[in-house]
Amino acid sequence: MNPSVIPGRGWRLPRHELALLVATVAVFVITGWLDPNHTYVTNWAESSEIILRNTALLGIIALGAAVVIIAGGIDLSAGSMVAASATTCALILMICSEPGDKRLVTVGPLGIATAIGGAMASGLLVGTLHTWLITSIRLPPFIATLATLVGLRSFARAMCLFVTKERWGSESQQINVNTPFFSWLKEHNVVITTGTFLVLAILTWLILSRTVLGRHLYALGGNEQAARLSGVRTDNVKWFAYCFGSLTSALAGIFLMADSSVAQPGTLARGYELNAIAAAVVGGCSLQGGVGTVPGTVLGALFLRLVIDAVSKLIKASADVYEGMIVGIIVALAVTLTQVGRFSRTGRTLFAGGRGLAAIPTIATFAGLLAMMSSGNVEAFQGRTGLVGTAVGMAVLAALAVVRWLEGRRTP
Repeated sequence: MNPSVIPGRGWRLPRHELALLVATVAVFVITGWLDPNHTYVTNWAESSEIILRNTALLGIIALGAAVVIIAGGIDLSAGSMVAASATTCALILMICSEPGDKRLVTVGPLGIATAIGGAMASGLLVGTLHTWLITSIRLPPFIATLATLVGLRSFARAMCLFVTKERWGSESQQINVNTPFFSWLKEHNVVITTGTFLVLAILTWLILSRTVLGRHLYALGGNEQAARLSGVRTDNVKWFAYCFGSLTSALAGIFLMADSSVAQPGTLARGYELNAIAAAVVGGCSLQGGVGTVPGTVLGALFLRLVIDAVSKLIKASADVYEGMIVGIIVALAVTLTQVGRFSRTGRTLFAGGRGLAAIPTIATFAGLLAMMSSGNVEAFQGRTGLVGTAVGMAVLAALAVVRWLEGRRTP
């Protein structure tokens, strides 16, 4: 475990977080400049609300993902957990409403409290299941959570079909939630969701930086065997990490259901698990475990949401097509940059040998093609897509060639 990453020094931003903050501001400024409608200026209030709401929802899940990653694990089931908890909440609301009420407006306070409690309990149960699969059955975390990634969503859909048929006499994979409390939650979703995210971030920071449990989480991720020999009850620490991750996803599921006024397990929060992991990794969490901070994760969530918002504003046609590619590139770049320091200390190089040489034109070609295709939907670059693609490709090629040349001079 690297002592420099143990968060015991307050909210002071280390170099990585500072660079991420600068990158976030740069994305904001560039998007505002290239956006033909200049939405960040002309409609700043609505834009701010959208960014805050989406950042808070992503950030809540990302905090759970960060704790799991710091503990040396991985949780691929966050998106399915969001869908399952939202479905659980909606189904309990249905059971507590009057038989003919398909909009769920007749649910009382006790029914609402039961529904929210049931949704959170589902997160605790799934986290416990993950821990049992990993610690008792000895499944790798990737396999255990991959199983629930697929299984939870299907289970939620089957549960939705069964309960709606039993309650209403006809199967449905969608439940409309117009309960007054959740309508009020939707009306004030920006303030409540953002406030909850900030409180949860502070709580997570306190756990990681000011408690024995936090030190054990870092120790577990840094070296599990050494932690066990030091007297750390590693299975209990894993239970906390995976339950915390599932509970944050369950909480996000409640907010997302309220925001959309519907529980639809087939499509709700699909792909959110990858964005949550991406936010944690971009924020500085190492997938090898033992490294990561809460401020970094918060900034990672904000940066990722700004990038996704920038894609939707600049590439108006088929923005969702490019969103996944751009997020993937950002994650790969973030992980690569975290490895550069280690490479310089160990003498390894990024572009060593024939494979490294072949990677340079490959990366440049993909960068040029992506720039050419995406710029075709940006008004500022209309009619100049070929020029933009060529310029980006050549710039990347030249930059990587310089890196390889510098590595060659450094290598004895």
